[in-house]
Amino acid sequence: MGHSPDRDSGGTAVDPKGLTGSHIEQTASNLEANRSLEAKLKNPLEGLSRTELLSRVEIFCAEKNLTEHLPLFRKGALIAQSPDDYASITGPEALDEEEKAVLVKEVQHKWRLPAKLFLTIATCSIGAAVQGWDQTGTNGANLFFPEYYGIGGDSARERILVGLINAGPYIGSAFIGCWLSDPINNWIGRRGVIFVSAHFCLWPVIGSAFCHTWPQQLACRLLMGIGMGVKASTVPIYAAENSPASIRGALVMSWQMWTAFGIFLGTAFNLAVYHTSKTINWRLMLGAPFIPAVPLLLLIYLCPESPRWYMKKNRYPEAWKSMVRLRNHPLQVARDMFYIHSQLEVEHQLLAGSNYAQRFIELFTVPRVRRASLAAFTVMIAQQMCGINIIAFYSTTIFKESGSSEFQALLSSFGFGLVNWVFAFPAFWTIDTFGRRSLLLFTFPQMMWTLLTAGLCTLMDMGTARTALVALFVFLFAAFYSPGEGPVPFTYSAEVFPLSHREVGMGFAVATCLFWASVLGITFPFLLDSVGTVGAFGLYAGFNLVAFIAIFLFVPETKQKTLEELDYVFAVKTSQFMKYQCTKALPWFIKRWVFWRRNAQLEPLYEFDRVKLEAERERRAEQTAGALAGTATGVDAAGAADEKKTGLGHVNAPNA
Repeated sequence: MGHSPDRDSGGTAVDPKGLTGSHIEQTASNLEANRSLEAKLKNPLEGLSRTELLSRVEIFCAEKNLTEHLPLFRKGALIAQSPDDYASITGPEALDEEEKAVLVKEVQHKWRLPAKLFLTIATCSIGAAVQGWDQTGTNGANLFFPEYYGIGGDSARERILVGLINAGPYIGSAFIGCWLSDPINNWIGRRGVIFVSAHFCLWPVIGSAFCHTWPQQLACRLLMGIGMGVKASTVPIYAAENSPASIRGALVMSWQMWTAFGIFLGTAFNLAVYHTSKTINWRLMLGAPFIPAVPLLLLIYLCPESPRWYMKKNRYPEAWKSMVRLRNHPLQVARDMFYIHSQLEVEHQLLAGSNYAQRFIELFTVPRVRRASLAAFTVMIAQQMCGINIIAFYSTTIFKESGSSEFQALLSSFGFGLVNWVFAFPAFWTIDTFGRRSLLLFTFPQMMWTLLTAGLCTLMDMGTARTALVALFVFLFAAFYSPGEGPVPFTYSAEVFPLSHREVGMGFAVATCLFWASVLGITFPFLLDSVGTVGAFGLYAGFNLVAFIAIFLFVPETKQKTLEELDYVFAVKTSQFMKYQCTKALPWFIKRWVFWRRNAQLEPLYEFDRVKLEAERERRAEQTAGALAGTATGVDAAGAADEKKTGLGHVNAPNA
């Protein structure tokens, strides 16, 4: 890339930005050119002189019919360029005390938001709950509708038909809904897409409660799946685009939490209607998910459209009106709009000269993107291999096959839904504290043994102890799933692709997840009939082991990596990454955590990790030396603290 590599202590060529030279493989030339553009996305205004920046603001306001707001945009652009230095702005653009107070409050009280933004957040949460409840309608109804539709026998055909009805929503999502999302969003906007998808989650769901044949039921569930796929691809984007950066990450994470809440509501409703007539209770279970779709349909009409979508359509005056409803002060509106506009200009350069089909092909042909696709594919298919969806679809059936009564089975499913939701809350903390890869490598072995133990408990004699132990280990399985494999796949897949391929890459990842969910939904009744509960759980415990090995070999850590660092992470050949994990990381883990050798050291794979490790060692050495010197000379505490702070400046500077 135009600079000469440095040399490490052993004489090996080292790229100062990332990897040792032996690990680097050049990616396609277009991605190399895009790297500098992606770096600009972190702050596209960085490096501009004040004169040049304000000149751009004047041109922007003139072109976009926003000249009446020019003074605000001049201030907003300067704040966007240096968010922490707004107090030092001088001249006509200097902020008054009210404006400074607004920016301070934005940091100190990040959840003091306008009512319309809270409404938007609430509406998106309802959208996620709809997604969860839609998944659990058949969970309880599986006990009743197969017999009504004449497919309740033990033949392979009948078992597969029951599975097909359960998997219908995921088939519709994977093959139609996910891929319709992009063109429909481009045509009618985020609000329009959510409004249309809410209809697909309303009328087909009501229709499913009145179906008299299994083909009718399958058709309704396929239509519902189209709405689920479009909605799942749009609601998180809509929430992120409308929200300030300070709460954006929490809202992306909340999708998983509120989906789990929807699953919990579904299991609770199934339990509540069990004692109604058996001719209608399963119809109520299938039709009830329409309930949250109604407020979603009504509330989305009251929410403002995404300002970013308006700006992509060059409708800036409308974007201003929308953003004013989503921020506390016009200064924040001007700052965010000009910053988004600058980002959109860079994005346009990134996407110029390519189309959707070309970028899809590059998911498998460009080395850097291919490795990201492999990692995203692995975490997505692992979500299905772990067995969570067979429990979400069939927990009531599983508990009944394990010896529970129908009511006990529904009660156990309710407990599963509750545990799945409650343990989704720690994910807000665990995912950025322990990292994506580390969470997966820890939770998959736990899911494996809990699932296997739940299956083995079905070999016990019939009775309360057997029922309780099967439920206990299924609940433990859900408790390990929710803060780990629950939120990681979507978070991970959203961050591993370069921006130029992020949209198509995420579509591929989500379609992968939903397609395999449909495969599991179709095959599980047949599997349960063939090998029983213990065999089915044992098989999925084995799948957990396979998923664990695949994650260990193919999934790099992405926690707190910059855009540039991610490029270097995925520039490492897959074979080189696998070799490092088997010959370096695994022996280190055994030495450190099996034999408890505290002095065991793991050689970093990436050069930027090596730099951070050496800086940390130097910092600790200086702390120790400073403490010893302070003890020997009797320096006072304040003087020692000052000396320590001064001495560490050169260590922390490269990491700043």
